[in-house]
Amino acid sequence: MTKDTDHKTWKNKLHEIIYEADTPMGKVFDVTLLILIVLSIVFVMLESVKGLPIDIYEFLYYAEWVITIFFTFEYIARIISIKKPTSYIFSFYGIIDLLSTIPLYLSFFFAGSSALLTVRALRLLRIFRILKISRYIGESNKLVKAIKDSRAKILVFLFAVLVLCIIMGTVMYIVEGEESGFKSIPISVYWCIVTLTTVGYGDIAPVTPLGQFLAAIIMIMGYGIIAVPTGIVSAEYTHQTKKVHLNTQSCNNCNESNHRDDAKFCHKCGEDLLK
Repeated sequence: MTKDTDHKTWKNKLHEIIYEADTPMGKVFDVTLLILIVLSIVFVMLESVKGLPIDIYEFLYYAEWVITIFFTFEYIARIISIKKPTSYIFSFYGIIDLLSTIPLYLSFFFAGSSALLTVRALRLLRIFRILKISRYIGESNKLVKAIKDSRAKILVFLFAVLVLCIIMGTVMYIVEGEESGFKSIPISVYWCIVTLTTVGYGDIAPVTPLGQFLAAIIMIMGYGIIAVPTGIVSAEYTHQTKKVHLNTQSCNNCNESNHRDDAKFCHKCGEDLLK
């Protein structure tokens, strides 16, 4: 076996461990990574608590450095284990990984930047790769497609709601007047939006009988309006009948994931997934 073959085999094994959750080592790696992420977030949160013993602060400081060094090696390993490093570096997770690694190093140059370490919480999104329940992955894709397909209807609906808020806000401005807190039409529209969405801050309230009657109508309308987008998405979701079964296998060439269970080649670059 040549050195080049040894190198490729080593990189392939490293790629399987880091990028895929289907193998035992891959699951162990991802679970370990998530545990360290959670610990790191807890440590950063504890560092912000005042009045703890000095020994605890020292432990948190050194523990965070150990975890940061681990993340640094993990970030470098992710880059060298794929043929096209830029596909990972500029990906969503690649940017998150970088942002979650550099803050502690920046603390040498900028005071207080270590608090940015809480961005590591975003890396917990990798839990979906560990759970790897294919039917849930397929259902999530159907849900995303349903939302995309219904976006035009939702935008039209939101535009109609905005027009309604402008009309009712103007009416309330005329009915209540500035003495009741409706000092301008924009403020009245703001009140209408808050009331229609059933938030109800209470900073502005109608005092006249007619104004209270109109407010009651807006409140009742709010319950029906909130349900409309849900109904639109639900109707589109029922039309998504095609089931897509995906796995966690990642292409070691372009880092593309979300391949079908029976996929032999990467659907993005055509790389052989079985070699």
